[in-house]
Amino acid sequence: MPAVTVENPLTLPRVVAPADAVARPVLGVTTAPSGFEGEGFPVRRAFAGIHYRHLDPFIMMDQMGEVEYAPGEPKGTPWHPHRGFETVTYIIDGVFDHQDSHGGGGTITNGDTQWMTAGSGLLHIEAPPESLVVSGGLFHGIQLWVNLPAKDKMMAPRYQDIRGGQVQLLTTPDGGALIRVIAGELDGHQGPGITHTPITLIHATVAPGAEVTLPWREDFNGLAYVLAGRGSVGAERRPIRLGQTAVFGAGSSITVRADEKQDSHTPDLEVVLLGGQPIREPMAHYGPFVMNTREELQQAFEDFQKGRLGTVPAVHGMTDSGPQGS
Repeated sequence: MPAVTVENPLTLPRVVAPADAVARPVLGVTTAPSGFEGEGFPVRRAFAGIHYRHLDPFIMMDQMGEVEYAPGEPKGTPWHPHRGFETVTYIIDGVFDHQDSHGGGGTITNGDTQWMTAGSGLLHIEAPPESLVVSGGLFHGIQLWVNLPAKDKMMAPRYQDIRGGQVQLLTTPDGGALIRVIAGELDGHQGPGITHTPITLIHATVAPGAEVTLPWREDFNGLAYVLAGRGSVGAERRPIRLGQTAVFGAGSSITVRADEKQDSHTPDLEVVLLGGQPIREPMAHYGPFVMNTREELQQAFEDFQKGRLGTVPAVHGMTDSGPQGS
């Protein structure tokens, strides 16, 4: 880790918060519980214990791995439905295949992101390719769920296949951090991900002892989740480490620092930075469905049971044509 990098960050555009930016205070730091998802791959539930008012429009985020699979161990998810939100799968290390009931699908690996807008609903499956199951190997990534406003919940499903090379790369004035803007905008630099709900999604690698202070939209919330390493957040230098999420309060900049000494297997601080414009609508969430009312939730279950979200294809292999919209 990480998959997408550069030899000399100082060749990249530099981003810095303006001198009059108001530092966002740290409201709290939570520790993600560990568990298992799908057929048994290990996850950390990044947002567990955080009130939804601090997360909106984000619903949940899982850190998948980091795990070194032995041959025969790699696992994925069975076929399952989604309706009413978007799933963002970012693979840092390893390979994941995706297939859905609308004929879409593809392979993401080493810095790639698949952005799936479930909208009105579909069935899909995510699994490691057969070659990885046979060989074993490193697997690490995140999956983020982003809510859709009521007006977009029943839109047609849509896909964005974002390759690692498309991500907007930036750095800090001293070159101490590599900032990958996957979606949204940072200091005038636009990431490739197109979102229905305005958000910013960043993966930053911060060198030991380096500090990152980024301008942050005042109408966005602010979250930082540590994928690896240890450091501190905010002007108050609140300690944070692997598997912890910091929630920021109001302001126009966020600060993250990497400790001088990192773990032996983690040379840098790896952190996901998230911000979004709250939707502020009622939410009815159960399992793979995120709607506005209990009645809409019941309708989603009924539609799924009656096959209206699609059917599992007879041929379960991945398509050879790569990702495609539907």
